[in-house]
Amino acid sequence: MEGLNFESAMTRLEEIVEQLESGHLNLESSLAAFEEGVRLSLYCQQELEKTDGQVQRLLRKLNGEYELEDMET
Repeated sequence: MEGLNFESAMTRLEEIVEQLESGHLNLESSLAAFEEGVRLSLYCQQELEKTDGQVQRLLRKLNGEYELEDMET
């Protein structure tokens, strides 16, 4: 999955799902698309796990100032 980012992997995964759901692929092409989809799905899952816990939110304190706080997962 070198050179691939999360968004492009998700876009490709959506394309594969559409192809498989269309029913226009032969058995060999369906299997190849399914295997690519599994690889993409695993890649996306790993990317999400990497970013887990990196999300922060901006909170307003009582005195009007703002601070960043890690969001609990």
